[in-house]
Amino acid sequence: METQSETITVENTVDAPVEKVWDYWTGPKHIERWNNANDDWHTPHAENDLRVGGKFSARMEAKDGSFGFDFGGVYDVVKENEYIEYTLGDDRKVKISFSSEGDKTKVVETFEAEKTNSIELQKFGWQAILDNFKKYTEANCQKR
Repeated sequence: METQSETITVENTVDAPVEKVWDYWTGPKHIERWNNANDDWHTPHAENDLRVGGKFSARMEAKDGSFGFDFGGVYDVVKENEYIEYTLGDDRKVKISFSSEGDKTKVVETFEAEKTNSIELQKFGWQAILDNFKKYTEANCQKR
């Protein structure tokens, strides 16, 4: 019998329109700039085939070279500027919604927890990456 995985949700409101938030979230060159939980980490390479059945991958590494891993999966649902759902390489599901709130965008990310790290650590890490995304996007996306 299969057991239901616990889900974790992180969210943030980004001071940028949904079209820009979508572009920064999905563009590989942008992903390489924001996809880290702290300044000791980076993403030296990212690829993104943003379509149902398309694959994405990001190489995440400690800047000192002490550790690294590949983060990737396959898209199950893609609704431009609204919603993404994908399955990670370890079969966990992730759902991300983008809700326009005028000139701001609410990003809500829900993912199935893995069994290795604590729920608190996973939530902290994913929230830190989302916070870094907000910081990067707001710093680089000037309102016109």
